[in-house]
Order: sequence, then C-alpha cells, then structure tokens
Amino acid sequence: MKKIIITIVVIVAALAVIGYVLTKNKAENKAKTDIVAEKNASVSVKVASVKTEEVSLDFVANGNFEPIQELTFSAEKSGKVISVLAKEGDYVRVGQTLLTMRGDAINVSAQQAQASYQNAKSDYARYENAFKSGGVTKQQLDQAKLALTNAETNLKQANINVGDTRVKAPINGFINKKYIEPGSILTGMPATALFDIVNVSKLKLVVTVNESQVASLKKGNNVTVTASVYPDKTFSGKITFIASKADETLSFPVEIEITNNANNDLKAGMYGSAKFGSNQQKQNLMVVPRNAFVGSVSSNEIFVVENGIAKLKKVTAGKILGDQVEIINGLSDGDTVIVTGQINLQDGNTVEIIK
Repeated sequence: MKKIIITIVVIVAALAVIGYVLTKNKAENKAKTDIVAEKNASVSVKVASVKTEEVSLDFVANGNFEPIQELTFSAEKSGKVISVLAKEGDYVRVGQTLLTMRGDAINVSAQQAQASYQNAKSDYARYENAFKSGGVTKQQLDQAKLALTNAETNLKQANINVGDTRVKAPINGFINKKYIEPGSILTGMPATALFDIVNVSKLKLVVTVNESQVASLKKGNNVTVTASVYPDKTFSGKITFIASKADETLSFPVEIEITNNANNDLKAGMYGSAKFGSNQQKQNLMVVPRNAFVGSVSSNEIFVVENGIAKLKKVTAGKILGDQVEIINGLSDGDTVIVTGQINLQDGNTVEIIK
C-alpha cells in the first residue's frame, strides 16, 4: 500500500513539474510573439525634409515637331496619267504643275465650246442690230442673249476641264510620297491619292504643361527650342496656341511655331524641347519631393512622421517644379515627409525609417 502511495506522489509531482515547464514556455513564446508582432506592425518608409530654398521657375516641356501644313493630295477628275512632273523629295510651289492627264476628248469639247460661243456672239450682234431697225422682236433678241450666256458658261466649264488635265500643287512644300506613275488611271470616286506634300518652312512643337505652368504663359511669348538630334543648335519659337481646357491627364496642350533654318534641318516627327522662361527667374519657395504626395499631386495629401507615427495631412500644392512641388499651406520647414512606402500606410501607423 505504501509503495502505491509513493508511486502516486511521484506521478503527481512529475505532472506538476511538466505543467510548470509548459506554462513557463508558453509565457516566453507569447512574449517573443508580441515582440515580433510589434516589430512587424511598423511600416518601413523613406523620408525627406520640408525646406524653403531658392528655386528656378524656368521649366522645360518636350514634344514632337509637326509640319505647319501637310496634305495628301487626291484627284478631282477621272482620267489617265500621261506624265508625272514631280518626284519624291522635290520642293514644289503653289500652282506648279505636278502631272498631266490625257485630255484629247476634253480638248475637242473645249474647241467645240469655243466655236459655239463665237457663233452665239455673232448671232447676238446681228439680232441686236436688227432689233434697232425693227427687223426682230424683243423676244428674239432676248433668246439670242440667252443663247450667248449659255455658250459662255459652257466655254468656261470646258476651259476648267482642260485645266483639270494639268494637276497643280495646292500648297508649298516637299513631295514626301508619290502614289502614281505615268499610265495610272485616276478616279474621282473614290478619289485616287496622288502626292503627300509637307510644308516644313515652319513647324509646330506640340507640348503639354500643368495648371501651375500654363498660368504663366501667354500667346506670343518667345520660347527657346532645341531638337534632340541637334543639341548644339537653338531655334526661336513663339507660342501660337494655349488650350482653354485641360485634357484627360489634366494637362494643357501648347503649340509653339518655329521658323526652320535655310537648310530645313528640322524635320516633322523629330523630338524637341521647349524651355519656358519666367520673369521671376528664381524665388524662395517651400518645397517637397513630388513623390511625397499620396497618389498624385492633385490629391493634396502627404504623410508626415511625428514621434515615429505616420500622420496624414491635407496640404495646398502650388507650382510643380520638375521633381519638386511648392507647398503653399499645410506644412512647415523641417517637417519630415514620407516619400516611399505610402502604399502600405494608414493614418496612425507606426513607421520605421530606412536609409
């Protein structure tokens, strides 16, 4: 009996020791888990300081050069091409004959119209003299005059048709592409394409600017323009158009007209840059990095770090100056703003600043 009691006591003691150890281990594991959870609750971010500094108000916008005029020139009349008088790369002027069409039948019709007109003219002169002497009635004279008018109209149309056999350039420019050869058959419906003509004596550089930049621009302002392929050359441009309404990206299209040089170095489609100057070349402004804004500058929201906690603040943004943005209201010099990691943040999160 005594042995049984001892055995029971030993078992109970062993169970007590095991229970104590398990409880202790559980407490230690919980403490470790709490530490890890607390550490994992911190969001890693990078930061920058708000500061007031002297900033240049000049800015650069990029775009592509477009020709001042371009036209895909098409046939107005049907017929067969006899000769093509311009080739790709030629410079042509308004009114210059580019091709001739077969005009045998048209020329015959014009000769007939000319003969009919002369005959009607002679008849009217006779009737007019006869009317003065009472030889014909007023009605007969009016009919002769109507016949003369109709003959004159037919002659004008015939001469137009003769002219249409000589197709002329409607604008000045270079032949960029030729679509026809001698022997080609032209149709008016649908119209046969003849030439692409491009006028690059002047070009347009089309760029977009944001709302703070567009406020400083006016039509007629002079702009310095460069082309990426000619880094050492500058061209003088003038603003000819500023959009009155922003596009879907909240940017405003601006067109700058540039007179090409004597060698026509600028080509349509080249990549160009326009440097817009300001009357106030430099100004002291409070600025933050552009990527400090949550989402985009238009959100006007920025996370600020205060005692290791992320605080979401509403600000008023001003001018966008490249990678920096002016802050008009909502921040102070020396504030620490978060520039990366905002996607994982909520207001009040603990943050860990990384370098």
